[in-house]
Amino acid sequence: MTLPWVIAALHLLALGVGLGAIFARARALNHVRHQPRLRTIFFANNLWGVAALLWLGTGLWRAFGGLEKAAAYYFAEPLFHAKLGLVALLIVLEIWPMVTLIRWRLAVRRGDSVSLARAQGMARVSYLQTLIVIAIVFLAVGISRGAGIY
Repeated sequence: MTLPWVIAALHLLALGVGLGAIFARARALNHVRHQPRLRTIFFANNLWGVAALLWLGTGLWRAFGGLEKAAAYYFAEPLFHAKLGLVALLIVLEIWPMVTLIRWRLAVRRGDSVSLARAQGMARVSYLQTLIVIAIVFLAVGISRGAGIY
């Protein structure tokens, strides 16, 4: 196996894990009623975070590391710009859930109770992020097919 294959495979695996994790986090947040359920949310969030880091790292390496196509190919591709825009939106949307879940995690470690009032809103954000990840997949397929180049 060559390095480009390994990096591409890791990129795709991270996508699958991340998509499942963000959806699982959304469902868990949507149904949380008691603090013990937070363990499920924290686990899904951990998977989402690891997948996101792997996804971003391998994606940047593939796009700008000279593994396959040159960076110029991606910059000439309008769908790549749309994909980057969605990735940026995904990151911006993650700020609120990330900060809130870090605070919840710290509170649980201290033995404090956590107000679950924001769970429904974070569930909606997570469902939106799920849709964005799916849209990113469609854009990625278009990029790989050269669909955006005129």
